[in-house]
Amino acid sequence: MSDASLTPDDLEFLRRPLHGFLTVAAGPVPPQPRPVWFEATEDGTIQLFTTPDSPKMRQLRRDPRASIVVAAPVGERERWVSVAGRVTVEPDGAGELSARLAARYWDLGDPARAADLAGITAEDMVRLVIHPETVRRYHY
Repeated sequence: MSDASLTPDDLEFLRRPLHGFLTVAAGPVPPQPRPVWFEATEDGTIQLFTTPDSPKMRQLRRDPRASIVVAAPVGERERWVSVAGRVTVEPDGAGELSARLAARYWDLGDPARAADLAGITAEDMVRLVIHPETVRRYHY
């Protein structure tokens, strides 16, 4: 099934602590997806954060398109959601996003993880927002 928006069922799935695999347009051939933390928002966009000088940012400056694929882990029934669309780079909100995502993916009661988060939030970061143009999904 394909359309341009995330369904409530997609959003429920995407709010789990799963890794997404991000691919940016105009990147290496063949494409080289990277695992990322992400957040699906109420308005149906996908957010993530990165440093302004990362390789993905260099590619997005040339071509502001990307896709993310999120799959259910081994042991669950097969399921995935793919979102592709244009990306906007937002100068604000990356620190707050990284803190929310760290709490979702890590036990921040662990001093090592809390220190890792402090290191992340101390960096200069931007927030990337994927605006869906195509959403595909599979559920077995």
